[in-house]
Amino acid sequence: MMMNTEIANIRPDFALITNWVRTDSKVLDLGCGDGGLLTYLHDTLKTTGYGIEKDDANWLEALKNGVDVIQMNLEEGLSGFEDQSFDTVILSQTLQAMHNTETIVREMLRVGREAIVTFPNFGYWRNRLQITLGSMPVSKSLPYQWFDTPNVHLCTIHDFDQFCRDHHIQVIERKVITGGQDVHVLPNLMGNLAMYRLKSAN
Repeated sequence: MMMNTEIANIRPDFALITNWVRTDSKVLDLGCGDGGLLTYLHDTLKTTGYGIEKDDANWLEALKNGVDVIQMNLEEGLSGFEDQSFDTVILSQTLQAMHNTETIVREMLRVGREAIVTFPNFGYWRNRLQITLGSMPVSKSLPYQWFDTPNVHLCTIHDFDQFCRDHHIQVIERKVITGGQDVHVLPNLMGNLAMYRLKSAN
């Protein structure tokens, strides 16, 4: 299993997410991969909770890493979980691979008191440049070619801000980073990764 520092070095958003998760809280990580984030949160904040993962290899790796992980398809919703049964529900760099974005975000806010959503910002200037030069963007945050990508709903920061307004979702906090560094000026142009802390506005 990776040590905390190794995880943080690979995914700088993991360390930043800890600022939005309370100590000893209950967490649900959607699309948890090998369970690295849940391991990091448990070791750092003594959290408990579950991961959800569809991919067989990732699911087995998460089990090997000692993570309580459920194998299921997120597209089918979270009907097996009761309302407000988690303090925080996390969807980390998986939003762009979801077919029904509205449903999964709504389910996150039903199951959790708060939700954390992170995604690669398609409006980042390097992505725009590649499109201007005639190619679909390929980068560390968008590593797939157009013909083998699992991404179906790429969006910009402006797009997601509008999505939250239209669906009556309260943005508690937003952080935009590039290379692990905060971006405050022209975030939709200069930011590579968007991070949102959300709750229902109702």
